[in-house]
Amino acid sequence: MNALLRILAWTLAIVLVALPVVAVLNGWIAGERWPMRRLAVTGAFHQVDEAAVREAVLPMVQRGFFAVDLDQVRGAVAGLPWVEKVEVRKRWPDRLEVSLTEHRPVARWGEDRMLSEDGKLFAAPEGAGAGLPRFEGPDARASELMSFHSAARPLFLTVGLKIESVQLSARGSWSLLLDDGTQVEAGRGDPQARLARFARMLPQLRAQDPRVLERADLRYTNGFTLVWKDAPPAPPATPPASASQANT
Repeated sequence: MNALLRILAWTLAIVLVALPVVAVLNGWIAGERWPMRRLAVTGAFHQVDEAAVREAVLPMVQRGFFAVDLDQVRGAVAGLPWVEKVEVRKRWPDRLEVSLTEHRPVARWGEDRMLSEDGKLFAAPEGAGAGLPRFEGPDARASELMSFHSAARPLFLTVGLKIESVQLSARGSWSLLLDDGTQVEAGRGDPQARLARFARMLPQLRAQDPRVLERADLRYTNGFTLVWKDAPPAPPATPPASASQANT
C-alpha cells in the first residue's frame, strides 16, 4: 500500500511539473509573457510577395515563442505562389526567421503550370509567364523539353525568329511554333539535325517566296515540305494632302 502511494505521489508530482511546461509549449498559457515580436524574411526572391508571407505566418505566432510550430509555418509559406523551398527557425527571445527560395521559370507548361530552370513543375499564378515559351508534353519528360528548346532556340535566333511553343507528343514526335506563326513538324529520330538544316535554308526560302510560310514538315529523309499562305494585302496608300487641306 505504501509503495502504491509513493508511486501515485511521484506520478502526481511529475504531472504537476510537466503540465505547466506542456501548457507553455502549446501556447495554452504565458503566450503574452514570451511573445513572438519580430519576423525576418530573407532570400533572393522577386516574385514572392513578402506581405503575403507575413500574412501566412501571423496566425501561427499568436500563442508565443514556445508554441510556434516550425513545420506548420514552413508548410504555410511553401503553399504560397512561386515558393520552391523554405527554411524556418526561432531565435530567442522573440524572433522568427523565414528564409525562402523561389522558382525561376523558363517556360509555361500547359494551361496552368510553369517549368523552373531546375526542371520542376509548379502551379502558375494567374497571368504569369508572359513572354515565356509554352511547353506541352508528358510531365516525366519535362527536362527533355527544356533541353530541346535550349538547343533549338539559337538556330532560329540567327534568322530573327523566336520559338513560341514546343510540343512533344505521347509517341515522341517533336513540333514547335515560331513567333511568325510557322508550325514546324520535326518528328522523331534526329529532330535537332532536321531543325538545323531547315534553319540554315530558311532565309533563302523566305527570300524566294513573298508569301507567308504556314507549315514546314521536316519528317523526311532528304528534305521537307512547305505550306505557304498568301501574304496579307498591303494597306492602301494615303493620298497626299492638298494645298488647301494643308493650310486649314
